[in-house]
This record gives sequence, C-alpha cells and structure tokens, in this order.
Amino acid sequence: MNNLKILFISRAYPPTVGGIENQNYELATWLGEIAEIKIIANTRGRKFLPVFAPYALLRALFLMPRYDALLIGDGTLAILSWIIKLFYKKPTLCVVHGLDINYGSSSLGVWYEKILIKLYQTFWIGVFIKSFDKLIAVGNETIKVGIEKNIPAEKFVFIPNGVDTEKHLVQATQTDLEKIIGKSTADKKVLMTSGRLAKRKGVAWFISNVMPKLDENFLYVVAGAGPDKENISQAIKNNRLENRVAMLGYIPDEDRNILWATADLFVQPNIKIAGDMEGFGISVIEAGACRLPVLASNMEGLKDAIKEGKNGFLVESENAEAYVQKINELFTNGSPRETYGQKVRDFVIENYQWKRISQIYLSEIEKAINNKRS
Repeated sequence: MNNLKILFISRAYPPTVGGIENQNYELATWLGEIAEIKIIANTRGRKFLPVFAPYALLRALFLMPRYDALLIGDGTLAILSWIIKLFYKKPTLCVVHGLDINYGSSSLGVWYEKILIKLYQTFWIGVFIKSFDKLIAVGNETIKVGIEKNIPAEKFVFIPNGVDTEKHLVQATQTDLEKIIGKSTADKKVLMTSGRLAKRKGVAWFISNVMPKLDENFLYVVAGAGPDKENISQAIKNNRLENRVAMLGYIPDEDRNILWATADLFVQPNIKIAGDMEGFGISVIEAGACRLPVLASNMEGLKDAIKEGKNGFLVESENAEAYVQKINELFTNGSPRETYGQKVRDFVIENYQWKRISQIYLSEIEKAINNKRS
C-alpha cells in the first residue's frame, strides 16, 4: 500500500441510491486498497446536505494537518475546498461529473431559479470550482464545457468511471427474466435500459420513435425511477405498446443484475437537453461487464464510455432510422449477447476495472502533491 494519506469528502454516498453515490463509494473503496483514505460522507441524501456541509467543513479543517491531499466527490461542495485552502497549503482535487459544471446552461426556469443559476455560475463555477488544484473529469465533454466557462484547461484531467467487473455478474435464465418482467420472452428479442429516468436518457423518445418501427417480437424493458416517469408512461400509452414495453420502476440490484445477465441488448438512447448532460454513463459499462453489448447515442460522456465495436456501438442521437437499422443489423445472426458478449466483457475488464482506474487516480493525486511541494 502507498503511504499517501487522502481525506475524501462525499456529499452523495450509499445507502442513498444514485450514479454519483455508487461512483464515490467504489472510488473510496478501491483507493482505500492502495492508500490511506479517511471518508467524510453524507449517507442521508440531498435533504441532509445543509447540515452535512458545515459538519464536513469543520471536520476537514480539524483533520487536514494529518493528510496529504483533499479529494471531493463532486463539485457541489466546492466551497469547502475554497475555505480549506485559506488555512492549508495542501492540494485539493475534485471529481466533476458533468452537471456540476453544466448546471444552469438552460435559460428555462422561473425568476428565482434564474437567480440561483446565476449565483451558481458566478461563484461555484467561477470561484469555488476554479480554485481546485486539479479537476478529474469523468468525461471529455465535461472538460469541453468547463473550458468554455473559462476554467483553465490545465486544471483538467480525464479519468473514466470504473466498474467492479465481478460485482454484478450472475447466472440467470429466461425464466428468471420472465418472473421479473411478468411477460413471456419466448421468441422475443429483449432490449433494456436501466438507471435514473431523466429526460436526457431518451427513453420516452425511443418508445415513441423507434419501438413502433421495430418488429413485433422486440420487447423493451425499462428499469428505474426518475422525473421522466410520467412522460415514459404516456409514450407507452400513446403508441399502444403496453404489450411490448415493460416499465418496471425501481427494482432491487439483484433483479437488475438478472436483467443484465439475460437481455440481448442494452440501449442508451440519450437526447440533447439544455442544461443537462451525461457525464459518463456508468450503467453502460456495468452492463458490458455482464456480457451485455450496448447501443448508445454518440454524444457527451457516452462517447468516452463506449468504444465502437469494442464494448458497444454508437449511433446519431435522435436519429430513429439509424437506431432501427443498427438494432436490426445487430440481431442478424441472433442475440448480440451471444455474438459480442464475451468480447465486450473482456474490453471492460481491460479498460474500466476499478483496480486500474484507482491507480490512475492515485497517480494524479501524487502529481498534485508534488506540484504543490515544488
């Protein structure tokens, strides 16, 4: 183990469910295998943040003399780093996921929301986030947006999200799948999407524009909850696809793992939404680790997560014909899982395994410490 000592603050941490929560947990866990990590984490969700933030600041001010560097799990707590730097000459680093840089880029919202957005853009991005010694971006699109907001390019480094390649791998059968979705999968070609149902994920768009153009034997399984749930439900009704789309809502990890082990193709049909962006897309590499190929929109962080023909395939966003053509092509010789599954898993293991990603993080933290000392 490296003798480096890192203080890690996360405002989003399990058991709260979410992409940043999982990423922060895995990062802290795997970094803890190769360095000494002290974690200050908010495990009670967003509502507890106004209490957690001052608590974390006081603890960090007390603990920093014992540690070599401060790492913060996302840009929401950037003000803590700015304050700590007033007292200590220790390097501070932050993982930036996309929305923490891009928040407020849309002109939508009522007057008080616009004021909050203006304050965030001016102070959080212009002062607090810019004050970090190093910003670790999970996607290159995040770096692009950051530079457009006048954050110096030299502050950024791209490190992709990682995945525990054994954690979600299970043995399952079509019978197990049918128990979860409540439908027969005999002679069906099963597409699936899982994760938080935000509008940018494009699920409602896919149901309205792609599913009606696919053969009747295609079944689409949607697992997850989120703000776009009603739009998705309406899209199913409007297109009379109740028999071809299974909307499961939130499901336990065990059931989701069965979906990843039995579906034929994972689809991530993201669409462009002003003020919102996909920093990376952790679900697509988790699916890949379970031998499930991915078809995704060629945009934002998905371009970093999916490498064409390696762990999935990319098509133009909001191009229904391109999606239909590629899906039919992938099923030409049977299930894409059978054709590409092991190749996809091998690529994920080689490129996105947390054991490898955590070593890259440690290297960047060491560089920041050496730069500060020199």
